Amino acid sequence: MKKRDGYSPVVHILAFLATLAVLLICVSAGSVGVPLKDTAAIIWNSLLGLPVPEGMSKSIIFYVRLPRVICSALIGASLSLCGAAMQGLLRNPLADGSTLGISSGASIGAVLALAFGFSIPGLAGGGVMLTAIVFAFASLTVILTLAYSLDFSLSTNTIILIGVVFSMFAGSIVSLVITFSDEHVKSVVFWLMGSLAGSSFTKAVTLLITLAVCGAVVLRFSRELNAFAIGEDNARNIGVNVRLVKQVVLVAVSVLIGVTVSIGGTINFVGLVIPHMTRMVTGPNHKKLLPASMFSGAVFLMLADLFSRVVLSPKELPIGVVTSFAGSITFVYIFYWSRKGRA
Repeated sequence: MKKRDGYSPVVHILAFLATLAVLLICVSAGSVGVPLKDTAAIIWNSLLGLPVPEGMSKSIIFYVRLPRVICSALIGASLSLCGAAMQGLLRNPLADGSTLGISSGASIGAVLALAFGFSIPGLAGGGVMLTAIVFAFASLTVILTLAYSLDFSLSTNTIILIGVVFSMFAGSIVSLVITFSDEHVKSVVFWLMGSLAGSSFTKAVTLLITLAVCGAVVLRFSRELNAFAIGEDNARNIGVNVRLVKQVVLVAVSVLIGVTVSIGGTINFVGLVIPHMTRMVTGPNHKKLLPASMFSGAVFLMLADLFSRVVLSPKELPIGVVTSFAGSITFVYIFYWSRKGRA
């Protein structure tokens, strides 16, 4: 059954099933391989409350791989959704969470917590998460305040310019914190490169709740994001509250980025490249693009995490290195392909 815009929900169902299939493969594969059939049986029996034989396979799946793969899928979906929303909101193909400096602001908070040992009793990783979210919000507030003082209409160019400058400023603060972090330098630097080694079901639930709430907010404004494509003035003329949409979407994006940065570290290019690749398939309609970007981002980051685990096993590559390497090459290819297509 198709909706009025000609897009069938069956596509979303197929994308969801494909994502589950990749998740199952990523849980099965690793330095110690577990057959797909056994992996599926262990997970299925656990979900139904049926007895699962104790053994190495169950321990590997439930205490190591499954929470990590779920976290990678949710982080990939969150970053891709943020990137697609930002590119539509700012009408800029280079926009993602880092464009506004939100990722950089969240990184400041997380690095401060890691470097100086800030924690919340009874909540593992809570200190890093809290400071990342607070600094993401604070960064957004500073950026929007500066943009508003310079341009009452909060134009796209003004927001991007201030975001880029703020990112540079935040980078210098992070470098300064690393200089004084002494014995925590190694953990801070490794975290900055992106890592999902400390994933847990608690973190997965946190990511899921955040994505469900903030993702629903962003998806709610898919029609308004389509209106932004024809220009802010035209969107205003057809009844879109431009300032309200910008503020709400930016807040939702800042929360998502703050949580993902606190759990996965700095993971670049997912929010930049995946929406581009998805747009080539779905087109620019955000009703199609936003959900499809979430599934694409989830699949991409799960595969990137799998690659980071197995390519140099038993050593592990930082996932941020894998995504930056793959994303930069892919982005150059997309740019070349689009330019060649216009010629």
